[in-house]
Amino acid sequence: MARHEFQPGKLVAGFFLAAAGVVYAGDAGGWWDTPWFVMIPLLTGGLCLAGVVALVALGVRRRRAGSRRAAARAADRGPEDSHVPG
Repeated sequence: MARHEFQPGKLVAGFFLAAAGVVYAGDAGGWWDTPWFVMIPLLTGGLCLAGVVALVALGVRRRRAGSRRAAARAADRGPEDSHVPG
């Protein structure tokens, strides 16, 4: 199986959508009574939280990539004191 990068925003969105499905299934099954307006804050709050998590993950990913590039440039240059003028 091909590896892919972890995307926590999608995980959070999927969790809230699954929670909404469980709430509706419980209401349809007669286990509890759910008013229709409960889904609005559940879904919008979950999707907004997923967006924030995705933006934070993107920032972390960019910051790590930037530090890796800086480390690679420093390694390519080598130690400054090893160069002896001739």
